[in-house]
Amino acid sequence: MPRRARIVLPNIPVHLIQRGNNRQACFFADEDYRAYLCWLDEYAGASQCRVHAYVLMTNHVHLLISSPNGSGPSKLMKALGQRYVQYINRTYQRSGTLWDGRYRSCLTQDEGYLLACQRYIELNPVRAGLVVHPAEYRWSSYRANAQGEASSVLQPHALYEALGQDAEARQAAYRELFRNELDPGMVDAIRHATSSNYALGNARFAEQVGLALGRRVTRGKSGRPRKVDVLGSGVLL
Repeated sequence: MPRRARIVLPNIPVHLIQRGNNRQACFFADEDYRAYLCWLDEYAGASQCRVHAYVLMTNHVHLLISSPNGSGPSKLMKALGQRYVQYINRTYQRSGTLWDGRYRSCLTQDEGYLLACQRYIELNPVRAGLVVHPAEYRWSSYRANAQGEASSVLQPHALYEALGQDAEARQAAYRELFRNELDPGMVDAIRHATSSNYALGNARFAEQVGLALGRRVTRGKSGRPRKVDVLGSGVLL
């Protein structure tokens, strides 16, 4: 059976997960995390991708990125993945695969979903029982987004920037988002959309993405959606 094509559109944020092979570790020492972030910064720039949030767990990685071209995310992950595997194999004198096949991803609606997805990503260490608060975990974007820690990797999304008139106000507003737990329904929706390569958003967003791509992007009957020229523009989103 052919692999299901990814759903990607210019400038629409993408949440993606890449896991270690058989859920085995892909980070073994602090220097490994640092190396990955260094190359994430390098290859994000080379592939015209903007990184809005990330977390590096022991055996998997979450990224929230956007790009002005549809090929950006795949170019980033190919270059980054290959470089990191070469580093791990050389450093630990091993061979073979490190990643569990293709990364999984979903398009993410801006309004109502993007900041929830950022919280989902940065709360991963809390859900895993590694820390009590996301600020205690070094290998995520929380300290930069919520506390102003310097990061060359991150480029905040417009919705994050709209949280306040200056950096201090934005960080305070962002911290407030973490006072309450993420709704379990949203957690399930993010997990399902990402693992299934679906759109994460409301029904209208899913419909628009499906029409733009000419294919189904949510659970349901198979088949291609009816193609239309939305608002006569030829471009949907």
